[in-house]
Amino acid sequence: MTWTQEQIKSKLAELELEHRALDDVIENAKKQADFDQIKLTRLKKRKLSLKDQILALRNQLIPDIIA
Repeated sequence: MTWTQEQIKSKLAELELEHRALDDVIENAKKQADFDQIKLTRLKKRKLSLKDQILALRNQLIPDIIA
């Protein structure tokens, strides 16, 4: 499936928003005395996955330059 530039930008904005929200969730979880280490690890993995997806979409927005 080929996405338009607008679809890519929309998905990128959605993923960036979720990525920033996870920052807050992770920070709040760390501040709790009884935080669940497994849950924290899963949140960090999700955040990393989002980062990878964001980078992939950004690369689609950058035109190929023939060197």
